[in-house]
Amino acid sequence: MNCGCGQTPCKTFGSQNKNNMDRDNKIGNFVDGLFIKNGRLMNSRPDGISGIERASMYRQQMKKQYKIDCIADGIERAKMRMDGDRNIYEM
Repeated sequence: MNCGCGQTPCKTFGSQNKNNMDRDNKIGNFVDGLFIKNGRLMNSRPDGISGIERASMYRQQMKKQYKIDCIADGIERAKMRMDGDRNIYEM
């Protein structure tokens, strides 16, 4: 194995001699949000979203919520009208 550092012995994997595969203890498992879990490289870095992109997402969410509120309000008004019409015919 070789990490591509070009140094002999390699700082990451130690010497290429299979009998001496000791790792350098200075190098940890956590590097800039990347870590190794169960032999797989996991990414825990935050999303790279700019302020303008985030503002655009909030604006889209607000528009969608406004439409949902309008539809819910219309359904509620229709139910109130239906209940009001029933009360007229019951007299």
